[in-house]
Amino acid sequence: MERYLENENDRLSVTLCGIRLDNPVIAASGTFGYGYEFAELYDINELGTFSFKGTTAKPRFGNPTPRIAETPSGMLNAVGLQNPGVDRVIAEELPRLKAIFHKPVMANVSGFSTEEYAKVCESLDKEDQIGWFEINISCPNVHGGGMGFGTDPRLAAEVTRAVKKVTKKPVIMKLTPNVTDIAEIAKACEAEGADGISLINTLLAMRIDLRTRRPLLANTTGGMSGPAVFPVAVRCVYQVAKAVKVPVVGLGGVASADDVIEMIMAGATAVEIGAMNLTEPFICRDIIHELPETMDRLGIDRLENIIGAAL
Repeated sequence: MERYLENENDRLSVTLCGIRLDNPVIAASGTFGYGYEFAELYDINELGTFSFKGTTAKPRFGNPTPRIAETPSGMLNAVGLQNPGVDRVIAEELPRLKAIFHKPVMANVSGFSTEEYAKVCESLDKEDQIGWFEINISCPNVHGGGMGFGTDPRLAAEVTRAVKKVTKKPVIMKLTPNVTDIAEIAKACEAEGADGISLINTLLAMRIDLRTRRPLLANTTGGMSGPAVFPVAVRCVYQVAKAVKVPVVGLGGVASADDVIEMIMAGATAVEIGAMNLTEPFICRDIIHELPETMDRLGIDRLENIIGAAL
């Protein structure tokens, strides 16, 4: 059967919370900075979009070093939300970003209280280039915040409600897999007005140095990412996509065009790529270029036609 598609972009484009993306590939927060380093390597406007570095109200140095450790088919990190704080992001980072990236960008927001999440979103809300808020209630590497909000449906709902009050931009809640029932958390966020759900954040893990007999990370534990977590991420995306009506963004161990297709079939509208950016800086660009051929091989005309195909 002949295809009458105008161009490859028609085949790859998806709509995430009302905003059209040229393709579903999103560089994940914490692995892409504010895009500058990658913009020196290729035109990052090829991306669907990217989620910039997690932002808190005040500057954060992060956790003590060492805070990165290797593991087979992945890595552990305990960076601890190092960032310059929302005021400097607005004054310095966003103007620089606007010069190199000409699409709506996703703002990843973290906090240590419901009030902090709301304050950061309210400060960023007036920035025109921000298309979506990705609210990180799932970071396992900080004390007194982060994942604690994402493991309790009541607290997850509370943060969602507070953020929705201060912005009309789409709010996507980023969830942790370190729970018994991730669909329950997603439904609690949806009930309070979340426009989308992104998952998964990293899996809580640790390694021990056999020579020193001490944990490899100064933080003791960290978040595991990379290809090893991909099957867990697919399972979580599938469960959440079955449970909610809002769009789902899938991430966790994505390393190929085949992985992107699998995530979409599991129910994801868009797909974030994280840890692989650190070892293969061209990975997002290459996957975008490989998607049309992969779709041809699998008999897929448009990516939008296979969202949730496995459900």
